[in-house]
Parts: sequence; structure tokens; C-alpha cells
Amino acid sequence: MDRPLTYHEQMNIENTSRLRNVLAQLPPFSRDYFRAIEPTTSSKTRISYAYDLRIFFNYLIENNPMYKNYTTRDFTLEDLDRLQAVDIEEYQEYLKLYDSDDKMVTNTEKGLARKMSSLRSFYNYYYKHQAIKNNPAQLVSMPKLHEKAIIRLDVDEVASLLDFVENCGNQLKGQRKAYYEKTKFRDLAIMTLLLGTGIRVSECVGLDLNDVDFNNNSIKVTRKGGNQMYVYFGPEVENALTDYLEITRKNTIPLPGQENALFLSSQRKRISVRTVEDLVKKYSSQVTPNKHITPHKLRSTYGTNLYRETGDIYLVADVLGHKDVNTTKKHYAALGDERRRKAASAVILRENTSNTHHRTDK
Repeated sequence: MDRPLTYHEQMNIENTSRLRNVLAQLPPFSRDYFRAIEPTTSSKTRISYAYDLRIFFNYLIENNPMYKNYTTRDFTLEDLDRLQAVDIEEYQEYLKLYDSDDKMVTNTEKGLARKMSSLRSFYNYYYKHQAIKNNPAQLVSMPKLHEKAIIRLDVDEVASLLDFVENCGNQLKGQRKAYYEKTKFRDLAIMTLLLGTGIRVSECVGLDLNDVDFNNNSIKVTRKGGNQMYVYFGPEVENALTDYLEITRKNTIPLPGQENALFLSSQRKRISVRTVEDLVKKYSSQVTPNKHITPHKLRSTYGTNLYRETGDIYLVADVLGHKDVNTTKKHYAALGDERRRKAASAVILRENTSNTHHRTDK
């Protein structure tokens, strides 16, 4: 009997299938680019790049008179070489607000930067291989990313949130109460795991039953880029996972092909990222209505608490799976200031300073 596919293997297959469908809509020469970046990128990154490039070529058809009779398949490397920096600048402006399938689309600074990065990477490949003589994308400044305040839960809010997940059924009636009771231990296990380990939501939904090791209190997660890592958890996570496995998971019959999934949806298949995002929003909006809490905010909360307890930025970077510790430093720099501020009063030079200032020896 063949080994069942893991969540990440299934996602790779789905993304590869999507990529092939999108490539059929892109200029034929673009296949060389995607073949070249395959060894160094994830399938998720490649499909994102493909979607971005499809937007670019559709933009040229709709907005550049030279290409009004083109389809996306008609573009050649000569067309790519013909474009100038001003064409790329106009495209960047277009991305801020455009119409797609009769729906207005906007891009945040981060979304805009990613789409421009996709186009830069595309141009760089052909320029590097001397397939084109000009690289106008490189001449256009990338959009500036403004720092945003990191939203995270305070210690008392973490406790209130978990208490609410565990006990809010007392406030419910009828069908809502029945649904809550059915998902209570699963939801509490997910929330406790996210808050107690800082794993990403994609890593959480990708967990299989055999990824949990209670002998070592660890889970095996597949990080961004496909690397696997063991993440360790404490007694609270252990208890929440044990309750879920013994009370809920053991008594649920998964759909065929879903037997290995740790967390199941109410449809008895592997829970989705969207479902976890929704349940985090559902519970947190009742406890901290003024904070927009997402699974990533729970990850930031864990990182914050770990840094406050240890003061070890390299440990935080390692546990969170950051490839570059500078990413971690950028997120938790303010906490470093907080610790340094405490240092100002940690060392006592003279006892009762206010009194000794006027003291005279007898």
C-alpha cells in the first residue's frame, strides 16, 4: 500500500497543477524562467509569481495601445525588451487600484512590493541570460514599506482568550451550543498550540498525527521552504492536545485520505488555513474587540513572550524559524528598549538615595 501524501506534498501537487494552468495563459518564453527558479523556490512562491505576471501582461493589453490586439500568449522577448522604465512606473501606479472581473482590487504596500518583486525577478532572469538588452524593471524604485505597529496580545489577554475558548459555551444555546461543544477541544488545542509554540498557521494545519511526540513533548513541522524542524511544547499545550486527541479526534472517523491529519474540520477532512483564521477571529473578537487578531498575531505574541522571558533574540529566531535573525530583531527591537529601560533601575548605587543626599556623618 502506498504511503499517504502529507499535507505539504498535497499542496505542492495542487500548486504545480495550478502553475501549469496559468503557464498555459502566459507567453511561451516564460516557461524558461519558471523552470530556472524551480530549485530555489517553493511551489507556493512560483504560483504567486505566475499570478502576478498574468496581471502584468493583462495590464499591457488593456492599457498600452501597442498591445491592444494581443493575447497574453502573443508576447515575445522583443516586446519585453521594448518596454521602458516609464511603462513599469505606470504599471506600478495601476496596481494600487485596478478592475479585475468587475471587482475593484487594491494592493497594500506589501502586496505592491511583492508584485514588483515578481516582475523584477522575471526581467532579471532574461537580462542575466542576455535574452534581452534592457532591464527597465531594475530602473524603477521599489515602493517604500512603512513600519507598522506590531499587534500582539498582552499576558492577561492570552489568559482571557483561552478561558473564553474553554468556557464560552455557557453563554450559548441550541444549535450554536451544540456546534461549540463539538469543536471545543479542537479549537482550544489549536489556540493553545499557536500561542504556546509560535508555529505558523500553515504549519499547524499541516500537522499529521505522527508528527506529535508526547515522549519528547515535540511536534515536527515543515517550515517555509520545505525544511523540517522539531518544535517543543510545554505542559499546557500537552494537556490541550491530549484532551483533543482523547475526547474528539479519537471519536471522529475521517474521510478517506484524511486519516493522518491531526486537526479535522467539521466535514471530517484536514482543517484549512481559512477555517483556523476564522476561528481565531471568532474567539478573539469577543475578548479583544479593539485588536484585529489573526494566527500571525498569536505567533507574534509567542515571540514577544519568549523574548521577554529569555532575552535571547537568537533563540526566538530559531524557534520561530526565521532564516535571518535581522528579521527577528526588527520585530522585537522595541522589547530590547524595554529591557534596557529596566536596566536603568536594576543596579542600585546607594541605598535610599533621596535620604543620603542630605546625610551628614555624625
